[in-house]
Amino acid sequence: MHWLLLILIPILFGLYAQYRVMSAYRKNIEVPSRGHITGAEAAQAVMNSAGITDVEIVEVEGQLSDHYDPSHKRLALSTDNYRGTSLAALGVSAHEAGHAIQHKDGYAMMNVRQTLVPAVQFAAPVAYFVTGFGFMLLGSSMGGMMLTIGIAALAILTLFQFVTLPVEFDASRRAKVQLVNLGISERDEMSGVNETLDAAALTYVAAFVSSLGNLLYLLSILSGSSRRDD
Repeated sequence: MHWLLLILIPILFGLYAQYRVMSAYRKNIEVPSRGHITGAEAAQAVMNSAGITDVEIVEVEGQLSDHYDPSHKRLALSTDNYRGTSLAALGVSAHEAGHAIQHKDGYAMMNVRQTLVPAVQFAAPVAYFVTGFGFMLLGSSMGGMMLTIGIAALAILTLFQFVTLPVEFDASRRAKVQLVNLGISERDEMSGVNETLDAAALTYVAAFVSSLGNLLYLLSILSGSSRRDD
């Protein structure tokens, strides 16, 4: 039952979230905006409105590989969003510009997220490799210790996923407001933008739920192992 609730259901939720985001993106990437403004132009306009002039916008390969790099003040947009004028391109590009505004404003949750990045880079391989060895040695003192270390690393990843939620939701909120306020998208076009960004937000929720489910499952295994040892 633990496996079903804590592992299988989050996996299914994650698959559903991926389906939703790809479905929404593919649908709205085919819907051109009336203003024919490219994603790069939209991102620049959103940042200009916030007085941001020192962030470079670059084109990168891949689909939905868009991201904002605060350490280098670089906003990367995939080709379809950088050059495209679709509702999806405007939404994704403005969302990434929203992260740049968060950075400029010193948005607290973004600062917390960035502070956790080094720990996450260390914890990610530990969480899975050490935990795997812990499973193989389960029942021994070494296995229990390795499983405990893996759980601690996974707890860091779960915290990171949790902090990511308000960061992503806030960036989307900023994007939606600015697209309308700057006249980049008309109000009746926002349904396509909203559909794309809301579906993307669901993937972050799914990532958190999956990480939390794994953490709780491992904790239950460690607890059960400790009781058997007693």
